[in-house]
Amino acid sequence: MCSALPTDRRSTPVAAPTPSNRKFLGRLSLPERTFVANALRTETVGGVLLLVAAVAALIWANTPLKDSYASVRDFHLGPGSLGLDLSLQHWAADGLLAVFFFVAGIELKRELVAGDLRDPKAAALPVIAAICGMAVPALVYTLVNTVGSGSTDGWAVPTATDIAFALAVLAVIGTSLPSALRAFLLTLAVVDDLFAIMIIAIFFTSDLNFAALGGAVIGLAVFWLLLRKGVRGWYVYVPLALVIWGLMYNSGVHATIAGVAMGLMLRCHREEGERHSPGEHIEHLVRPVSAGLAVPLFALFSAGVAVSGGALGDVFTRPETLGVVLGLVLGKTVGIFGGTWLAARFTRAELNDDLAWPDVFAVASLAGIGFTVSLLIGELAFSDDPALTDEVKAAVLVGSLIAAVLATVLLKLRNRKYRAMCDDEERDEDLDGIPDIYEQDNPDYHLRMAEIYEKKAAEHRRRAETSAGSGDPDHRPA
Repeated sequence: MCSALPTDRRSTPVAAPTPSNRKFLGRLSLPERTFVANALRTETVGGVLLLVAAVAALIWANTPLKDSYASVRDFHLGPGSLGLDLSLQHWAADGLLAVFFFVAGIELKRELVAGDLRDPKAAALPVIAAICGMAVPALVYTLVNTVGSGSTDGWAVPTATDIAFALAVLAVIGTSLPSALRAFLLTLAVVDDLFAIMIIAIFFTSDLNFAALGGAVIGLAVFWLLLRKGVRGWYVYVPLALVIWGLMYNSGVHATIAGVAMGLMLRCHREEGERHSPGEHIEHLVRPVSAGLAVPLFALFSAGVAVSGGALGDVFTRPETLGVVLGLVLGKTVGIFGGTWLAARFTRAELNDDLAWPDVFAVASLAGIGFTVSLLIGELAFSDDPALTDEVKAAVLVGSLIAAVLATVLLKLRNRKYRAMCDDEERDEDLDGIPDIYEQDNPDYHLRMAEIYEKKAAEHRRRAETSAGSGDPDHRPA
């Protein structure tokens, strides 16, 4: 994995754009690469914790202790008078995932105002790829269940990509994926999260309680007004956020929408004198909570499904579960790769000279790892059928595992090339803290390098003269 760069994005000199910057998957600017490296490092650690939690849940639910797993998962707590007497599983899905979607909202806002999505031309490729990467899996699922006479209620299950899980796979296999491919994957995941949020809000909203919904809207308006007035203090925003979340939950709209809405309200552009925007600062504080606590706990209480030879066999025979597996493995890969290729062809975008279309295909297969949001949508889609819910969860796990293995094989084939690209991105021969590849248009850099090479040449001449004067036949010139 490419190492991180300095975190101060305002004080870091940036070279003028080179032709490669205008190409699809070309080299990122130094500030953008720094941000991507820092964001993905936290996601990678969270992804490893997510893997550990998922494995722990599977072991717990498939051993003689499985009854205790069900007891803990279904244990209820919370104030019933406020409509919040929920099981631990529901607290994880509706409460802790609100933190995950809060961070997703901040990421989306940052991409819209300071990232790739602020430029329509630069945003076209990843947005089209993400849309195709959600539409094709949904189509695959629908076709499988139409032909197999299954339920089409789960069409949205295979549409989501889990960026943390995908990065955990990268961390495990040790692939030095270039920063441009990582940024492409991150942007895909951000757009993917946006559409997943819209799907949850539109298609999985129960009977509306307009009084609670109105209260949530008023709470969001107060939240926005306090932000605009520059009011500071966690003791103001945290209680208000909890009230908004509780009202949103009781309104019938999925409670995670409250997290997204508050994340989108944060200011993510810097004003004069600011080192970090409020959105960046809060994301830096909350992301470890999301990646290290919220998502792993959700996985712990949602991934614990009974797995047996018969159950795994049913995954490939029942239309609902087969549609999920094919949607993740086949639909995601074909959708993202096909959408990217068509968009590049019609926009005449040229692929980075150091990369090839098989690299895009490998990243597309990696995006087939759908875990957190897929499990959530599976619970929402089949809430009336607990047995089918567990089978769909098993299908999500199987599909994500197949996608991970496929991506591992494809990425390993090009790992030597990726490692060379990462080495080029990180080389800093003048030791000024900025990779040399970003200073090719800086005259001072070339003057420093000339001085370094002159010192090295002088040292070699001195050693040559010393060797010649020593009379050692082994060191005399031929």
